[in-house]
Amino acid sequence: MIGSEPGRRVIRKVGNWPRGSLLGSLPEPVRDEMLGLGRPRQFTTGETLILEGDRSTDVFLLVDACVKVTANTESGRVALLGIRVGGDLVGEFAALDGLPRGATVAAAGPCLVQLISQDAFLGFLQRSPEAALAVNRAVVNKVRWTTRRRVEFGTFSTPTRLARVLVELAWSYGEPVREGIMIGVALTQPELAALVGAADPTVHKTLTLLRRQGVLGTGYRRIVVHDMRRLQAFAGLGDNPLDYEVPA
Repeated sequence: MIGSEPGRRVIRKVGNWPRGSLLGSLPEPVRDEMLGLGRPRQFTTGETLILEGDRSTDVFLLVDACVKVTANTESGRVALLGIRVGGDLVGEFAALDGLPRGATVAAAGPCLVQLISQDAFLGFLQRSPEAALAVNRAVVNKVRWTTRRRVEFGTFSTPTRLARVLVELAWSYGEPVREGIMIGVALTQPELAALVGAADPTVHKTLTLLRRQGVLGTGYRRIVVHDMRRLQAFAGLGDNPLDYEVPA
């Protein structure tokens, strides 16, 4: 079982971003220029970067961070829409269209970000076609991620949905360790349940099954995939799910 007690994540990696992130996909000169935009800001665990409905237009470039993206539903519940980590960009939708924020973004641990104004962000995209293409690709991937989740809710069982999310997290945010691939995102069991739209007991049962079969190991806010092929098979995916990555 994954622990749900409050904890802090140590800022430990700057300059080594996941392959699925925006910074991880940019050429070094373009990446360096983007990192020079705006000003650095730090946020503590639970602190809000972006508030749903707000009219601000700043962009947050996550240098070393883990944040959770949530939104209020019509039923009054809070839905966990996604996870973003170091190398990702959040807030670009409002900067691009000027509409109110569509979701809340909160720090899941100590965060270091570059706070970039709308003018600086748009100016950078205008003079850097490579950056503009990368940001467009990231936006498209986010839309695809949302579409996949909606399709899966009505098509696949909870265990399959959970396995697919774990595969995506491992491919995009995984870190090689002695036991396999550690998912570099600290998630509690209730947060995993919210991410796949399932009840906590069902997620717990699925994790227990995967753990007993040797597919993965779990600990306090820690998941290590021991056998990626078997996890992909459990998720109904092929041997190369690169087209199914978690977007930046």
